[in-house]
Amino acid sequence: MNLRIKISLFALLVLLVGCVAVPIKNVTNAPVTMVSGTSPKLSEVRGAIVRAGASLGWKMKDDGPNKLIGTLDLRKHTAVVEIPYTESSYSIRYVTSTNLDARDGNIHKNYNGWIENLTRGIDTQLANP
Repeated sequence: MNLRIKISLFALLVLLVGCVAVPIKNVTNAPVTMVSGTSPKLSEVRGAIVRAGASLGWKMKDDGPNKLIGTLDLRKHTAVVEIPYTESSYSIRYVTSTNLDARDGNIHKNYNGWIENLTRGIDTQLANP
């Protein structure tokens, strides 16, 4: 095989692997735990979510009692999630996106990384109020 053809095929393979869609990750009833062992107030859970989101570039706004809407704008991409919460748990659920190729329950793989980072951030904020 010609070297140019091999290089072109390799480049195409790298491009295709980089754009792989994966199942949309939702977080369901993640436990709210605080280092002190005490039960947090709703305002403390909300504050932890807002602080974690802000540190990662998410814009959070209230959407009724005990629910936030988070929006992340990165370059030409936008992700929107809803985050219902109680004193004992929170969830992160996909709502919509732009330029993330969401369809049939799948989405660009970067989205799931953003959700994992947000989850870790919330858990860290809850552990260190």
